[in-house]
Amino acid sequence: MAARPTWQGHLRLSLVSCPVALYTATSRTGDVSFNMLHKTTHNRIRMIPTDPETGPVDRADIVKGYEIEKDHYVVVTPEEIDSVRLESTRTIDIDKFVDAEEIDRLYWNDPYFLVPDGKVAVEAFTVIREAMEKAGKIALGRLVMHQRERMLAMEPRGKGLVAYTLRTFDEVKTPESFFDDIPEVRADKNMIEIAAKIIEQQEGDFDPSEFKDHYEEALRALIKEKEKGAGRKVTVDEPKGAEVIDLMDALRRSLAGDKKAPAKAAKAPGKKAGAKAPPAKKRA
Repeated sequence: MAARPTWQGHLRLSLVSCPVALYTATSRTGDVSFNMLHKTTHNRIRMIPTDPETGPVDRADIVKGYEIEKDHYVVVTPEEIDSVRLESTRTIDIDKFVDAEEIDRLYWNDPYFLVPDGKVAVEAFTVIREAMEKAGKIALGRLVMHQRERMLAMEPRGKGLVAYTLRTFDEVKTPESFFDDIPEVRADKNMIEIAAKIIEQQEGDFDPSEFKDHYEEALRALIKEKEKGAGRKVTVDEPKGAEVIDLMDALRRSLAGDKKAPAKAAKAPGKKAGAKAPPAKKRA
């Protein structure tokens, strides 16, 4: 368990409440990150806060301001920010229960582990968790975290709860604004049947250990080789560009298990290399 929780407060279901702690369920500590260095000395660059008129600024002289119009700010002190306290600042109040299918996947955000905070909290926490498990639904509540009130979706997992922050309605863009411009095309039924059979062939269980960041692995290999000798470098093959192919032929090859890229379509007489193929006609 992490040494420091992201948030601490109370979980409340009607009149039953208990102290809880929220821990991040994911980690990015393994990501490759680079520091900025001077190209000659290789000294690490320091980012010094600077006022365009007076020069470098001490951290103690920096305040928070909200820009209400160009170059016009309202300054807010830490004390004033702390004075804006909602009940959800210290308590996750369960408002309602919904079916998981009712929550569009676009709204799901970061996962957290919610656990009882101290031995005294275990009994009440267990009552709430088991009641939620019996209901078989997702619990929705709110909490203030990182100076924002967030909707929280909670579900039982083992002896604890997994909580997900949910994006707000204003944060999620409508799919129609992107999908409505896709042209209406009537796909060939035979092609769809072949594609469906390919999908059947590739059915399997979800195994997260199979998913790796190959770009990060290549970066680590590059760093390892550079550490051995400055003159060495690692090269990664460039992905092949899209080729003009016969779609039905590609589907049949895929169904037969042929993983080799099909040969490029023969150039029609009189056409220049790179010329675009005429658009496919719609079926009646």
